[in-house]
Amino acid sequence: MNNHDAKSKGVQVEGPKGKLGVLLVGLGAVSTTFVAGVEAIKKGMAEPIGSLTQMGTIRLGKRTDNRVPLIRDFVKLAKLDDLVFGAWDIFEEDAYEAALHSGVLERDLINDLKPQLQAVKPMKAVFDQQYVKRLNGTHVIKASNKFELAERLIDDISEFKRMRECDRLVMIWCASTEIFLQPGEAHSDMKKFEQAMKENDPAIAPSMIYAYAALKAGIPFANGAPNLTVDIPALTRLAIDQSLPICGKDFKTGQTLMKTIIAPGLKGRLLGLHGWFSTNILGNRDGEVLDDPESFKTKEESKLSVLEYILQPDVYPTLYKDFSHLVRINYYPPRGDNKEGWDNIDIFGWLGYPMQIKIDFLCRDSILAAPIVLDLALFLDLAKRSGMRGIQEWLSFYFKSPMTAPGLYPEHDLFIQLMKLKNTLRHLRGEELITHLGLEYYD
Repeated sequence: MNNHDAKSKGVQVEGPKGKLGVLLVGLGAVSTTFVAGVEAIKKGMAEPIGSLTQMGTIRLGKRTDNRVPLIRDFVKLAKLDDLVFGAWDIFEEDAYEAALHSGVLERDLINDLKPQLQAVKPMKAVFDQQYVKRLNGTHVIKASNKFELAERLIDDISEFKRMRECDRLVMIWCASTEIFLQPGEAHSDMKKFEQAMKENDPAIAPSMIYAYAALKAGIPFANGAPNLTVDIPALTRLAIDQSLPICGKDFKTGQTLMKTIIAPGLKGRLLGLHGWFSTNILGNRDGEVLDDPESFKTKEESKLSVLEYILQPDVYPTLYKDFSHLVRINYYPPRGDNKEGWDNIDIFGWLGYPMQIKIDFLCRDSILAAPIVLDLALFLDLAKRSGMRGIQEWLSFYFKSPMTAPGLYPEHDLFIQLMKLKNTLRHLRGEELITHLGLEYYD
């Protein structure tokens, strides 16, 4: 297919007219770092480092064509100046107070953005301590059942859109990790799901109520935590019926980001793995929540699955069968948002000779997550305007546990994920997909 043929098959995409409202569930460290960052960038005080939509480029055509535009110039993304922010939280603090409390950003920067941050005042949240045992707050919605809670959220969404004069909206879960839940009968279809909400069934977690409200209100939804949320049959079907894009789950930030970079390299060079031991210390609200065994199990399931899918022990049993993979997370308050992740990797090479890799990643969790939130907001908005609906696997790049079609294993290799994302953008614009075959250069 030549360039002319490809371009003729591009997808018709509506332009991003008017304001895009970004609704954040949770106004903690991640959300306030994201909002403050965008406001600082809009004022020319900082650069959008870590954001693919703002700093990334995309190659078009052959390498010899030298066509490498910025992604934001290639596809029709909303401008940062057109973003407005809303949030729900169990605490009444506005984004200014919450940013100071989170301790991620320097006080001087937060003070420079005080008017913009004070304008983001959280709405009352849907919350049940049964699902996040280490937190409690009083800024919560009261209702007789979970279905009524969803109706209140839908009202919040409508009122926010009207008051802030938004043309379009997206919703992103940036709140804490809920306890581990497995899909059940209540999640199987919409009729049973709505009945379960009316009966206050414990199978319906607060995050599911937010996802339901978003989809019923006609807006895309992304899940940034590992909990069971929009990845249940009732809600994935609702997204398709409503012609809405959804994605998740669990923002890929610190230690798992490293795994999706290192593991593909080991597999590519066919180096074996005896074991991978990972431990973390962090002291933010996320660390406090994960100190609860039931919330930790949700996170553990997300973290443990990555290596199995990348290394494929069933395909490479000599290299990866029965490798040990242990993950530990410890709540250590003095560390705050500056998480430290240690990895000990026991590998083996030619003739079975053992070797080791040690990684000590002193990262800032919210600094790594904030550009993910920005990219997801802009890409979900693009997906909706492009007529894309249901699970958006091309956004797997941003998640530890990517959502996929039923029966399809997730792709965790960061580099394959990035290729999939960029090829999706090429497809939308009718550009030739890049395979990296390259034989034409040597004909």
